[in-house]
Amino acid sequence: MKVILTQDVKGRGKEGDVIEVARGFAVNYLLPRKIAVEATSGNLKQLEARMHNIKQREEAKRGDAESLAAAIEGKTITIEAKAGEEGRLYGSVTSAMIGEAIAGQLGVEVDRRKLDIQGHIKTLGEHEVAVQIYYDVKADLVVKVVPEGGELLGPVETEKTQAEVIEEIVAQAEALEAAAEVAAEEQQEAAEDAEQE
Repeated sequence: MKVILTQDVKGRGKEGDVIEVARGFAVNYLLPRKIAVEATSGNLKQLEARMHNIKQREEAKRGDAESLAAAIEGKTITIEAKAGEEGRLYGSVTSAMIGEAIAGQLGVEVDRRKLDIQGHIKTLGEHEVAVQIYYDVKADLVVKVVPEGGELLGPVETEKTQAEVIEEIVAQAEALEAAAEVAAEEQQEAAEDAEQE
């Protein structure tokens, strides 16, 4: 069944897109929630008339995302954390902590779920973090983790061996692959549930 999306739907399309979906998914999920309308000839004509407004909204969202990315790109934020000897943290730096630090130090609100901290930050030092702001708008910033009180109890290992770097990259790739499989399974289950209703 063809429908016209009235708002952005993750994994399906953006507002104004005409997509093909299972009839049950459309009738039981998209149409009742007013996320989409049926792609009739009348609705398609209305869509043509509205495309200018949709493009303007899209450009405004992209402009906001790009200005937000410019405010974040290349910046460094500092987070204090409890650390022991060798610069190991008690616990880890979370995406919520990074989001709060960005808001407090840069004056920019960022959704913590859009932060890619590449695993857990468990050591003192500088760590690169990517922020997914909009579909294809990203920004990178540096999170500098310092000990509470400012003094280290022991030396900090800042240099990583090549084997450690490779091990981290492999672990990250495995984590991303596992997350992608889980997301695909959840999407498949949601689609099957919608078709059964």
